[in-house]
Amino acid sequence: MQGLAEEQLLHRYAEGKWSIKEMMVHLIDAERIFSYRALRFARQDKTELHSFDENLYAQTSKADARDINSIIAEYTSLRTSTIELFKSFDEEALQQVGVASGKEVSVRALGYTILGHEVHHQKIIRERYLKA
Repeated sequence: MQGLAEEQLLHRYAEGKWSIKEMMVHLIDAERIFSYRALRFARQDKTELHSFDENLYAQTSKADARDINSIIAEYTSLRTSTIELFKSFDEEALQQVGVASGKEVSVRALGYTILGHEVHHQKIIRERYLKA
């Protein structure tokens, strides 16, 4: 992302789609939420957790006004924190389940969700933003 021009970082491939900066901040927001869910469930908190409106989060993030280096620094810091959190979970914690967005999910599955979500958006960036 650091090598991209500001014009590329702000590009939207279609009306109503996010810019690359907004997508990066979306990944940060989602990872924070999924990690929080994992922590709650690993600690055997059985409170049902609500979903979040990803479009509202993106619209109010002001990502396009941010410097890409700031976004990358936040992302890097968060990812390090997420890795340490998951390293702290033993097998019992990873098997804990809870309900989020109306669906039962395990702590382990939330870890895979964080990674799969990023892979999904990386593919979109490559195919719809950087292909041209």
